[in-house]
Amino acid sequence: MRGLLTGLSCCLLVVACGGASTETQTEPAGTINVYSARHYDSDRQMYDMFEEQTGIRVRFREMSSSQLLETMRAEGDASPADIVIAADAGTLWRFQDAGLLRAVESDALKAAIPEKFREPAGYWFGLAKRARVIAYDPERLSVDQVGEYGQLADENLEGELCMRSSSNIYNLSLMSELIERWGEDGAAEWVNAVQSNFARDPRGGDTTQIESIAAGECSAALVNHYYWVRMLTSRSEDRRALAEATALAFPETGDGTHVNITGAGVAANAPNPEAAVAFLEFLVSERGQELLVSETKEFPMVDGVALPDGLEALPEFIESAVALTKLGENQATAQTLYDRAGWN
Repeated sequence: MRGLLTGLSCCLLVVACGGASTETQTEPAGTINVYSARHYDSDRQMYDMFEEQTGIRVRFREMSSSQLLETMRAEGDASPADIVIAADAGTLWRFQDAGLLRAVESDALKAAIPEKFREPAGYWFGLAKRARVIAYDPERLSVDQVGEYGQLADENLEGELCMRSSSNIYNLSLMSELIERWGEDGAAEWVNAVQSNFARDPRGGDTTQIESIAAGECSAALVNHYYWVRMLTSRSEDRRALAEATALAFPETGDGTHVNITGAGVAANAPNPEAAVAFLEFLVSERGQELLVSETKEFPMVDGVALPDGLEALPEFIESAVALTKLGENQATAQTLYDRAGWN
């Protein structure tokens, strides 16, 4: 894990790697503290540009979403966090449900971000989009066999699927959406059938699933699109070969492709909430959007922003219309269905 702080001044919030500090201090009027589950060099550029444009200093702390959540809980009302940045609407719902975010009003954010991609009361806002799609081996399967989520339950895919853990938020959010689409009984039937088609026990991340397909260990898996795009645009010939040996299917029938977000919200006890909102508004500016997605290979949230390299290789697709709030509301039920099916 990279260092937790920017080193922008001598009065930094000092913490030990993997640890949390509950020590508080008075914040300079022109400073915000960003608690982020991201870890990209382009984010440093993003913070620097915001500082240059506004004069507001940015200090940031990077940890996993679960670590940030527990840190903020431990800090309580004394938390120095102004902004929380996390991947997946299901994760942001957890922060909201824990009372760690505040509702904010911003005409700029409402104008830039489609209604579907922001929490109705303003607790969190989608800043970039990611699609959860089906990676497959085109030498062993046709897109007609794996072009829809429902097809992963087909008997002809017995022994052909690789998956990551069900407790991963990406899988929880997809299942939460499928519950909304098909009802609890329909989603339960699907997850039981998919689990019976596993080639191996769930393990690894999305990149692992693509590697397993390329190695012939399985023929299909659920992945977020950007893992494949990063491989395709890698400087490593071996990484590019992994992407070239596989393909992506974007489900289009029914409600279309499950689309999630990287998003952010203002912390409930933010010392500098006005500056925090200004930071969110910067992230939906053209340059803010470009920096936000340049390394991640996500889709910009704002129309007209240039796509990062590699996304031109992907087809146009239909985005699901299921409300992102359902990904949090159905989360507990989703985990229960996974557990009952034995998808660990």
